[in-house]
Amino acid sequence: MYTLTCHHMTLAIDLQGAHIASLTVNGTERIVQNTPLFRIRLRDIYGEPVTINAWDAISCTETADGAIYTDFQDRPGMEVQVYITEKKGDAAWRIRVTPPKDTFAEWVDFPLVTLPALADNNKIGNGGSVLLPYNEGALISDELLRRQTDFRHFDYVYPSLGCYSLFPNMISAQMMAYLWDDAGLYLGAHDPRRAVKGIDFYGDENGITMLMRLFCGTDFGESFSMDYDILWSVTDNRWESAAEIYRAWFASSLPPKVTKIKDNPALPDWYEDSPLVVSYPVRGVHDMDEMSPNALFPYTNALPLLDELRAVTESRLMVLLMHWEGTAPWAPPYVWPPFGGTENFNAFKEALHEKRDLLGVYCSGFGYTIQSNLIADYNCQAEYDARRLEAGMCAGPDGKVAISKICTGQRKGYDICPASPVGHDLLAEAYAPLFESGLDYVQILDQNHGGGQYFCYSRDHGHPPAPGAWMTEHMQTMLSEWNDQAPNILFGCESAAAEPFIGNLLFSDNRFELNYMTGRPVPLYAYLYHEYVRNFMGNQVSCHLMAEKDTLPYRIAYAFAAGDCMTVVLTPEGKLLPYWGARDFSKLPDKDVVLTLIANLTRFYREKAKPFLHAGRMIPALPVECEAHPFFCNYVDHRFTMPAVHTSAWETEDGRRAQILVNPQTKDIACTVDGASVTVPALDALLIEGPL
Repeated sequence: MYTLTCHHMTLAIDLQGAHIASLTVNGTERIVQNTPLFRIRLRDIYGEPVTINAWDAISCTETADGAIYTDFQDRPGMEVQVYITEKKGDAAWRIRVTPPKDTFAEWVDFPLVTLPALADNNKIGNGGSVLLPYNEGALISDELLRRQTDFRHFDYVYPSLGCYSLFPNMISAQMMAYLWDDAGLYLGAHDPRRAVKGIDFYGDENGITMLMRLFCGTDFGESFSMDYDILWSVTDNRWESAAEIYRAWFASSLPPKVTKIKDNPALPDWYEDSPLVVSYPVRGVHDMDEMSPNALFPYTNALPLLDELRAVTESRLMVLLMHWEGTAPWAPPYVWPPFGGTENFNAFKEALHEKRDLLGVYCSGFGYTIQSNLIADYNCQAEYDARRLEAGMCAGPDGKVAISKICTGQRKGYDICPASPVGHDLLAEAYAPLFESGLDYVQILDQNHGGGQYFCYSRDHGHPPAPGAWMTEHMQTMLSEWNDQAPNILFGCESAAAEPFIGNLLFSDNRFELNYMTGRPVPLYAYLYHEYVRNFMGNQVSCHLMAEKDTLPYRIAYAFAAGDCMTVVLTPEGKLLPYWGARDFSKLPDKDVVLTLIANLTRFYREKAKPFLHAGRMIPALPVECEAHPFFCNYVDHRFTMPAVHTSAWETEDGRRAQILVNPQTKDIACTVDGASVTVPALDALLIEGPL
């Protein structure tokens, strides 16, 4: 038995049995069942997979800091070495995998550990919740609820899904944590290359297994060897404490181009103005609609409505257009020229700029559309065949290119591999006119959550035959090329930019509302990265909160407290949608209430909160006690509560500290902050400055 004693944690690893036998935190045993120490996926020259685990090794040779596993049945030459050491009070894990010569290691799950069932599913009472950096941060205490959603644990396979718990993608950071009532266990991969990883958990009848899947990105016969640590550390039970550990490492190992907001010369002046994002389509009403021009086309038709919004909210506007593409909506990669041509589009842009407003557009990422399902005559099959563009598409382990699973309702096509020469040049060609458009913002990677590319196993693109660090590095290089080509345009993606791409994607569509379906959103992203990047509330697509209660003010309050810019989505008639994609217009948000809230928060930001919310560092907030309100989610039917007041705490570069409380209701709310009584005015915010 190999025993490691760390700060408030003792690990006992049965090296011969190839599992963690005991994990005590603060003297309490936390493991609920034996799980093999590692699991490995190999692929042969035909792309066929085989999965083995630590229990398949016949021989184990113990070393001073771990063990070497050999003699895997039918795997001659296979060797796995694991390392477990104590570093500054933490447990540090590494692994080295040498596959047989005629195979490559696709991924390694390591180290595997099974902890108690989550609190809402736990009959014994020893369960907690998982902090997951999924869509900007979630606390999940009901694994059975999550299992019923599209945001559950999936195996990661080709062709990719957009909802994978994958880094850098929907998962923004290389960490997670299990939080009990009395303690927390932080699990973080401190990998400066930011290679592709599955970061997730999954449950069975006994508990939940914490998953760190390391995609190797190696070739046939090559060893995969970690040159970084996966750290386990004991914290208290607050999610912010786990975030502090990762934030300290992040600050010590910044990705390329990542600079604090206050020092970043690439940022335009409007960034600190915290513009109100106003989003709407110019064709149809929702994504799957008939794509006829609506009342906001031609583009200049919207100017009177925007003048009214600007006046009422006293905000600088960022107009973010949907269904504007002259090709077909959500049919990448071709978008230019804009629908209806450039004349009215440019007149609209110039009219906005005259009033200091901004213009942005949604694009749809790394897809190649063969057939639009929205515009019947948009078909690119002839071009695809004539130019032999299949050479630039993501291929599977068998070398074949499969139909993409991304946005299949809107289009049929393939996923482009930007690491291939053909794919890289195709994207450069498609987006070149966009870079010269004079736009202020382009959400160029909508559908590429977090800015990551999709899986490719091609052996003809010049990259390794499996996912790995090369994906991150190619994306960083290409995005940097785009930044250089369009220095006056900010780029963004769907969901906030995963950490390797923060320096390239400086304004993105935060999708925290998705986490209401599986747990509770927490502003983990802002806690980790707000000094370096700001985002906007996003169009709130797929928000399944029932409309019996107007949740838009609550979601605006959450986003504002998290440091994000606020967003409204308009119908063609100028009414407010509860979220993009809503089709039931019988219960729409109260426009007067929402715009009053936005006006008050804009004024509050400008007069009081800007030093904190523009470029401050989030810190743990003092506890707030106030009334809570029940809400209903109809995606998988469940009820949950939201506090009447949303709060966050911040620290400036010069050491000033403040807590912000935001009240989305039409009545004043009395609450206590760390025991002190305060009242937050209706549809407004309160700032408490001082020691926190």
